[in-house]
Amino acid sequence: MLAVASALAGSIAGSLTAQDLNGAGATFPYPIYSKWFSDYATATGVKINYQSIGSGGGIRQLTEGTVDFGASDAPMSDAELAKMKSPVLHFPTVLGAVVITYNIPGITKTIRLTGPVVADIFAGRITKWNDARIASLNAGLKLPSSDILVVHRSDGSGTTYIFSDYLSSVSRAWAQSPGKGKELAWPVGLGGKGNEGVAGQVKQMPGAIGYVELAYAKQNSLPFADLRNASGEFITPTIESVTTAAAAVTSKLPANTDYRLSIVNAAGKGAYPISSFTFLLVYQAQPDATKGRKLVDFLRWYLRNGEQSAASLDYAPLPASMIAQLQKRLDTIQVASS
Repeated sequence: MLAVASALAGSIAGSLTAQDLNGAGATFPYPIYSKWFSDYATATGVKINYQSIGSGGGIRQLTEGTVDFGASDAPMSDAELAKMKSPVLHFPTVLGAVVITYNIPGITKTIRLTGPVVADIFAGRITKWNDARIASLNAGLKLPSSDILVVHRSDGSGTTYIFSDYLSSVSRAWAQSPGKGKELAWPVGLGGKGNEGVAGQVKQMPGAIGYVELAYAKQNSLPFADLRNASGEFITPTIESVTTAAAAVTSKLPANTDYRLSIVNAAGKGAYPISSFTFLLVYQAQPDATKGRKLVDFLRWYLRNGEQSAASLDYAPLPASMIAQLQKRLDTIQVASS
């Protein structure tokens, strides 16, 4: 009798576990994903486990088939997609931004920078804070003659991909070398692991400059620069200016787009230039009927309910027009028969 009860309990536990979903990937959206997964579990009873291990790790685990979905701040490359067992769909979830944070002694006012100037700073071609190119953008500020100390990510990250994608779009020299990627052969500078590592180095070293995510900068009260966008405006990174960047790019998307989109240096008025989506990565053909249905149900839930909580956690919500397009895309996911 005990053996029967034990077997029954094991069967029930196995059934419940089968209904759970497992994902892994980007660290940037972890706070909002945690809220979404908690809210979804409360609403439906379905538990979603998520490992915040970085964009590269999420893509690797999806490739190996050890998770039900991946997550990445950088869209997958053609080479990465070719390694997958079957086609993978990109579902943008929320938007974020990369900001330029700095530690300039004696300067309390927000500084202004342009893309080419930022590229030349991180390439080691501009080395002093009172360089004429920086000074000309910041009339009235008495910039020091001290050295600029560059700080960059030491770990592979979607944040680095977004930042280097932007630099490649505004600087031909940067596009040629080091180019864009989750990891770079940096020309100059010190490395820090994660947003916290970069921010810690910048805080500790007078004259330092680095890049971190907007949400992290706001939550940790870090100063960050206004950047000139493609329309010639100096834009403060905000939730609104990030959503504007997305709307400028997505308003005329074709119906069959694969959503591997870059929105850096968007042309729209009021658009912040280092903006980006973060993505959930989902197999188009779901081999497990139970998990496949649960995953599609969650995707439908975040599009209908999740975006409402984005701003409270310092993320920008998707444009309404894009949500409508993504809801239609859910119909292209193929779930195996039970």
